Amino acid sequence: MTATRIGLPKAVLQAPETAGVTRGLEHIRAELEVPEAFPPEVLAAAERAAAAPRLPGLDRTDLELVTIDPPGSKDLDQALHIAARPDGGFTVSYAIADVAAFVTAGDPVDREAHRRGETFYGPDSRSPLHPPVLSEGAASLLPGQERPALLWTVQLDASGATTDAEVVRARVRSREQLTYEQAQDDIDHPGPDGTRPTLALLAQVGPLREQRERERGGVSLQIPEQEVVPAADGSFALTYRALLPVEGWNAQVSLLTGMAAAHLMIYARVGIVRTMPPATSASLRRLRAVARALGIRWPAELDYPELVRSLDPSRPADAAMLDACTVLFRGAGYAAFDGSVPEDPEHAALASDYSHVTAPLRRLVDRYAGEVCLALCAGTPVPEWVREALPGLPAEMARADQAAHRYERAVVDWVEACVLQHRVGETFTATVVEVDAEHHRGTVVVQQPAVEARVMGDALPLGHEIQVRLTEADPEQGRVTFEPA
Repeated sequence: MTATRIGLPKAVLQAPETAGVTRGLEHIRAELEVPEAFPPEVLAAAERAAAAPRLPGLDRTDLELVTIDPPGSKDLDQALHIAARPDGGFTVSYAIADVAAFVTAGDPVDREAHRRGETFYGPDSRSPLHPPVLSEGAASLLPGQERPALLWTVQLDASGATTDAEVVRARVRSREQLTYEQAQDDIDHPGPDGTRPTLALLAQVGPLREQRERERGGVSLQIPEQEVVPAADGSFALTYRALLPVEGWNAQVSLLTGMAAAHLMIYARVGIVRTMPPATSASLRRLRAVARALGIRWPAELDYPELVRSLDPSRPADAAMLDACTVLFRGAGYAAFDGSVPEDPEHAALASDYSHVTAPLRRLVDRYAGEVCLALCAGTPVPEWVREALPGLPAEMARADQAAHRYERAVVDWVEACVLQHRVGETFTATVVEVDAEHHRGTVVVQQPAVEARVMGDALPLGHEIQVRLTEADPEQGRVTFEPA
């Protein structure tokens, strides 16, 4: 949950309260059984693996790859290179960390990864999927280091449509590690030598892929994220963080690769895909009722994805509508198959088949999906260790996803309560983003400090700014409650 500060309102929790928050975070990790230290045998196995990776014969260190990640990231899963083709299209080279070059099925590192499922992120620490000697060292695509990788090559035509995709094992060397801010600044304010070639082309490919998403009927919710930010002095801040354009474009490359992987696996009838059920008629009717209550015009001919793209999260009514739209983005899961494709394998939000393959350092399932795609592209059998694991992966990943979400939510709730515990009785300006009339309550978003919390009351004006009084801020329960002032 490390975050970038971009000048939006924030509340800072200073010492001595900071020490209490640190203890609180430790308590949350213990209570939710967030994995912490690795067993000695796992660390020893990881050290041995880091010293003797299985390097592929194909050398693609000629590719001038770059990574784009949040500041301070060390577990670098992806490195990118884009080249323009003479016909107006693009060649996207996407290197993915090759975990299987270090981890063998059934070894101590593999067993521990299955127990954890994914990396858990907190404001003061992370609980990684793999020991740091691998995830932040030997397997990470750090700049200037030769690394084994799964190298995807995706061909796009001039409109951004995929015409071909394949993946092979190769040795690569990233040239540079960039933050999102650095990448965006290079695109917006080129230096004397111009924008880095890959970033200049990303600024072309990203919008083209976003247009393809619109044409498919896919949609992404651009809601500012509430985050806990650690500072150098040991304090913590709560902030709302909006996405930079380059983050969306970078995400489109990851989505592009995941869709190519899913198409390969579905065609071959073996693999694992990320799924999301389509919106129900009842949920869409509810959303239309919310839009009417908020005074948002939703013509019958305007489909749901286009409505979402027309909303501005800086406007209170639109922010409330976006919050309501999240109900359609629930129910995501995984479907594994071997011989018979699931009846509806599509990810409804993307309006496409899709698989997780681009973050194997941080998510268990990506290693397996990547191995399936490697075998399919090489024309070789899918490894037995992969086939044996596929049926159990959906349940393993569901458990890990739920645990990570509970942890992240508990951390934010705790810090919110600590930030506000000495301000009970004060009045704040807030936007009502959800109303539960049956239980006489709702949800409000306060911009300063950056808090989302429960409000108790009747006839709450959905999508309107109101004055609220803080009635409870209980760190022990991780609970903050307001009432209309």
